[in-house]
Amino acid sequence: MAETTQLTPELTDEKARIGSPSSPEKIAIDGFTEEGENLSPTNTGAEQHGLKKHSHGDDPVVPEASRGERLKSYKLADFPPLTGREEDWRFTPIKRLRGLHTDALTGSGPEVTVSGASNILVETVERTDSRFGSAAIPEDRVAAAAWEAVTQATVVTIPDETEADCDVTISINGTDEAPAAQHLIISAGKFSKAVVVLDHHGKTTLAQNIEIVVGDGAQLTVVSVQEWDDDAVHASSQQAKIGRDARFKHVVVTLGGDLVRLTPSSFFTAPGSEVEMYGLYFADAGQHLEQRLLVDHAVPNCKSRVTYKGALQGQDAHTVWVGDVLIRKEAEGTDTYETNRNLLLTDGTRSDSVPNLEIETGLIEGAGHASATGRFDDEHLFYLMARGIDEKTARRLVVRGFLNEVIQQIKVPVLEERLTEAVERELAAGNY
Repeated sequence: MAETTQLTPELTDEKARIGSPSSPEKIAIDGFTEEGENLSPTNTGAEQHGLKKHSHGDDPVVPEASRGERLKSYKLADFPPLTGREEDWRFTPIKRLRGLHTDALTGSGPEVTVSGASNILVETVERTDSRFGSAAIPEDRVAAAAWEAVTQATVVTIPDETEADCDVTISINGTDEAPAAQHLIISAGKFSKAVVVLDHHGKTTLAQNIEIVVGDGAQLTVVSVQEWDDDAVHASSQQAKIGRDARFKHVVVTLGGDLVRLTPSSFFTAPGSEVEMYGLYFADAGQHLEQRLLVDHAVPNCKSRVTYKGALQGQDAHTVWVGDVLIRKEAEGTDTYETNRNLLLTDGTRSDSVPNLEIETGLIEGAGHASATGRFDDEHLFYLMARGIDEKTARRLVVRGFLNEVIQQIKVPVLEERLTEAVERELAAGNY
């Protein structure tokens, strides 16, 4: 029998949405006040719409702290050695990290080449440069190890009030497997506009920190593509700091690699901003593809939308999606929603999906999440086959349509075409 796991309530499809009333007198959300959720153990709450509370098994989960209070540090020594029992690492096969969490990261690392727009600035700077740490602080042991190990960073700057004259591509080409560290900084100045593509390929064992600064009024899209060789190991922290009235879109597509673990984060620093985060991952036999994201609403009147989709095929294909959304006490007027969908194409696969929503104020526009993991919708297949399409072609059309929602968000035609072809190759390799 296939092993499939979805760490949400004991449901195939779980949804929740919370909308705040216009005045405190009308608050009617069980366990909520103007101050947010009542976390007292005496507040057992009630089942809403027949749904049970979130569970990670038979025993209740008691978090160590608020998501916003989790340890952050530039110092590796502040993070204890990993055991695999930590909340952040419990799904990750740490023995397959190939020393990223234990060894000195002394490898040369992948080569970085920047091409595309002519009206941007590309620099290589020493770690003493003031832009180091302008948008990120490591939140786990591997990111801190990379921070301590690097001596230089590649910095890509879109100047204030500048629209990049074409898309920017940062090619990251790995040529060896020695554990290595890498640091990239992408800075979009005030009222600038650009699309930046991070294109990862080759072989590597890489711990990577990417800092993204989105200035006031800027419009920035960052697309991170992981098409590594089959044996690559990649752990990447991608943290974005978003200014006032800015628009930020972050898209990740992960197809290659033995173990790929991405931790994208978006931090709102001023009101009026919007964030969209999209993800696509396709895991084959033995692959471990993990996505752990955070949206931190720390200021009023911001909006976020998260959509991640995955497909799995082959024995021991494993994907992990953990979506943390934090709405702090000051973040009144927040509007947020996150969703994760996973399609199991064969027996022997496993998908873990954990949406987390932490609310510290009840005065919000709305907040919610949805998570589902399952096989093909028989109605979709019946619809197509009833119109003369054979079952194999119908299945391929369903998968293509399922994943295309993310691919079409990239808005770079050449890259969209390339990734569509890559998905077709994945399906062909699985005899779909």
